[in-house]
Amino acid sequence: MIESGGALREHFGDHSANERTLLAWIRTGIAIMAFGFLVEKFTLFLNYLRIALHQRQAIAGGGGAQVIGLVLIAVGIVTIVSATLRFRQIEVQIDAPEVVSQRRSTSTIALGMLIAVAGALLLVYLLFQLGG
Repeated sequence: MIESGGALREHFGDHSANERTLLAWIRTGIAIMAFGFLVEKFTLFLNYLRIALHQRQAIAGGGGAQVIGLVLIAVGIVTIVSATLRFRQIEVQIDAPEVVSQRRSTSTIALGMLIAVAGALLLVYLLFQLGG
């Protein structure tokens, strides 16, 4: 217990750990969104590079990269919203006088699967680009 302003603050360590976890998830969400933006704009970058190198052949298939990039941006947003909701849920549970039984976090598993699917889409798109 830590004394703060004359009042004892119980569970300070638990609340701090919960906040650090939230911040880690927010950083992850921002990184996923930044990667999605990079993927979405990559074809544009390649076309500018083609013009700078005076090549005539355009880069094909920019629509697929845009879709995958937008999906990754949406996954990043979902990650941040999900982390914020989870933070609040854990915060209430820490302060609850009774022990709350933890259920499996299906939202975390679903989010992980969503990120894996977005990565698989990106892999398929890149393999298609290399093969075509």
